[in-house]
Amino acid sequence: MTQPIFTASALTKTYVTGEVEVRALNNVDLEIAEQEVAVLLGPSGSGKTTLLNIMGGLDHPTSGRLFFRNLELTRLNDRGLTSYRRQHVGFVFQFYNLVPSLTAYENVALVTEIASDPMRPDEALALVGLQERMHHFPAQLSGGEQQRVAIARAIAKRPAVLLCDEPTGALDSKTGIRVIDALLGVNRQLGTTTLIITHNAGIQQVADRVLFFADGGISRIQENERRRDAAELSW
Repeated sequence: MTQPIFTASALTKTYVTGEVEVRALNNVDLEIAEQEVAVLLGPSGSGKTTLLNIMGGLDHPTSGRLFFRNLELTRLNDRGLTSYRRQHVGFVFQFYNLVPSLTAYENVALVTEIASDPMRPDEALALVGLQERMHHFPAQLSGGEQQRVAIARAIAKRPAVLLCDEPTGALDSKTGIRVIDALLGVNRQLGTTTLIITHNAGIQQVADRVLFFADGGISRIQENERRRDAAELSW
């Protein structure tokens, strides 16, 4: 493995509602390598999304430490985390969150206008195989095409990290495989460290490592001898 891009130590997140205390993350220790593809598997409520939100600067842990390279995220205030997200992190969610009145090109351009060193919107769309569809509106695109526009939007600012929460959850298998192929292409061509939350165990085959979650922690880590191509998947 190369040098870590994330290092977590005793990372804990507790939510308190009235007298009820829920520990969503429980003393997680973890390293994620530069340019790694990691798949996070586990039941709902096992801590996957909580960890991804903290890594993405969307949430603060209750205790523990988290570093992005040499930057300690757990020491940053909200303003510092906003700057970190803007410079270094791209997000892809289950739902595409595209602006319906804007074309694919214009949706991607929303990000490139605020990034410090962006790629051109057409370049980002070409990376996910949508150069021929860039002037179409979301309503004129299939679900898989909309998700690939969302990926292009996330990568257009050249983030170091791409955090994906159920990116194929709303898609059929054939379309989902095309979306996974787009994510792997971004990892190969840009070297973007990619973390993918999924309930679909078949997707684990494309990862360098698979992180299995249970009860707020990582129960085991599996290293794959070979990362499979998306075309080899079926579910």
